[in-house]
Amino acid sequence: MSTTTHAPVSLRRSVSNTLKGSAGNLVEWYDVYVYSVFATYFESQFFSEGQEGTGLFIWAIFAVTFIMRPVGSWFFGRLADRRGRRYALTVSVSLMAACSFVIAITPTAAAIGAGSAIILILCRLAQGFATGGEYGTSATYMSEAAIPGRRGFLSSFHYVTLVGGHVLAQSTLLIMVLTMSDDAISSWGWRVAFGIGGVAALVVFWLRRTMDESLTSDTIEAVRTGASRQSGSMRELLVHQWRPLLLCFLVTMGGTVAFYTYSVNGPNIVKGAFAGDDVVTGTVINLVALTILMLLQPLGGWISDIVGRRTLLIFFGIGGVLYTWFLLTFLPQQTSPVAAFAILVGGFVILTGYTSINAVVKAELFPTHIRALGVGFGYALANSMFGGTAPLLYTAANGADQVPLFIGYVTVAIAASLVVYVLFLRNDGRNWLDDEAGMRERASTRTR
Repeated sequence: MSTTTHAPVSLRRSVSNTLKGSAGNLVEWYDVYVYSVFATYFESQFFSEGQEGTGLFIWAIFAVTFIMRPVGSWFFGRLADRRGRRYALTVSVSLMAACSFVIAITPTAAAIGAGSAIILILCRLAQGFATGGEYGTSATYMSEAAIPGRRGFLSSFHYVTLVGGHVLAQSTLLIMVLTMSDDAISSWGWRVAFGIGGVAALVVFWLRRTMDESLTSDTIEAVRTGASRQSGSMRELLVHQWRPLLLCFLVTMGGTVAFYTYSVNGPNIVKGAFAGDDVVTGTVINLVALTILMLLQPLGGWISDIVGRRTLLIFFGIGGVLYTWFLLTFLPQQTSPVAAFAILVGGFVILTGYTSINAVVKAELFPTHIRALGVGFGYALANSMFGGTAPLLYTAANGADQVPLFIGYVTVAIAASLVVYVLFLRNDGRNWLDDEAGMRERASTRTR
């Protein structure tokens, strides 16, 4: 196991740790998205045949797991700020793997009745708990591991792998659609998809144990001996760091509702529009579009290193306010694959203004001793309230023929965050990450 006790200052070490951190993030988010991608195939396995509202139940379970994200962000954020980022990330991926394996082998409703749905809900709650810790801790680690001047580019791989998890889930579905019947996927193919996530997480468990620790050994020792009581403290966060916490929440609010509206509802709309004989077409459209979204992230991060984070966030905010109505109004009407693809990718270009840099923007708000908890908790609160509920609210609005109300809700949330981007963020000036990087560099110079 690596014994490095501070964030690396060389580009080589920075890239190495970024890749190791990214691999874990990729697998955890595959486990998150395999649920939404395969939901229409396994829903009949967890609910009694002919039960009304099954589709709504599936998305209600998806939404309710987000309740656990603030709890997970508190637990793992405290763990990361006190025991180290690497340790917290290793524990979270282990929990995610265990839950994926359990879902893969859960008996159907025909065999054990309501117990099947209860097991699914408990596993998804546990995965929501793990994901709540994964986001804040991995965003913190990858931002700390990145070197100044390349921080936007390197930290953008946080969302490369987040979106990459969705791409892998879509790729798994495409392979199954091309090689198996719908009945086979519904019967047992979805179990294989969840099992893949569990196996991959075991590989990542080993990778994460070889990462450099970005929290200094002095900080960890101070926590262990009781010399530092502020690290990972909820009281410290709420009493002394409430301003950056509120800012983190407001920055996330519009971005997370847009992310789930564009990247979850959007592909589901395409899947529905090209259902039946065109199911392969819909799956290919989604896969290619999500791959483009994934590849756009480093470009957005690189641009932010040149023009500033605030500029990209304002681009996203203005674009989201103007484009949401168009996306949700015209995407369901498309019968042309090219038109559907173009509309979806247009939304993803706008979304990149937020996704590519949101991790580093939030990490720059907090000092080291409270960063993982602050980033994770602020994100998880907004994500639970606005992000995870978006697929459920859209499904309900669509069923009641009230999609314009949902469009208005998403647009207002993005507009509110846009006001924050304009008035309360800046492109230059001091931030915690730059100050800490300078201190490490000076310390490294003195020891040569």
